[in-house]
Amino acid sequence: MPEDQDREQIWRDFKDAVNMTPSALEKWLKTPESQESGFSENDRKETVGHHSGRRILDIKHKKKADLTAADYDHMQKVVGYVHRHLKQGGPKKDKDHSPWRYSLMNWGHDPLKD
Repeated sequence: MPEDQDREQIWRDFKDAVNMTPSALEKWLKTPESQESGFSENDRKETVGHHSGRRILDIKHKKKADLTAADYDHMQKVVGYVHRHLKQGGPKKDKDHSPWRYSLMNWGHDPLKD
């Protein structure tokens, strides 16, 4: 389990990386685009990103004091994913409807949001 100082940094980084509200993320996760974006592991029907989005919702609905070590681990994973994919810059045309954007949105970040 990360130390308190590390947890505070993870919390801040996670809040910065996940720029979608829980209601916006929940609505997005119900769309066909969300459910089809990304890849699945181990013959699972759900993609890795879609599963992550559901975990993000669980985390966002918890009180900070109730977060577990597994929650902080996932929060770190989310921050890393979002930062790596934002560096890619996305497609030059039609970012609105791109797999790049859809994948990021599954991880709680809409790159078109201010």
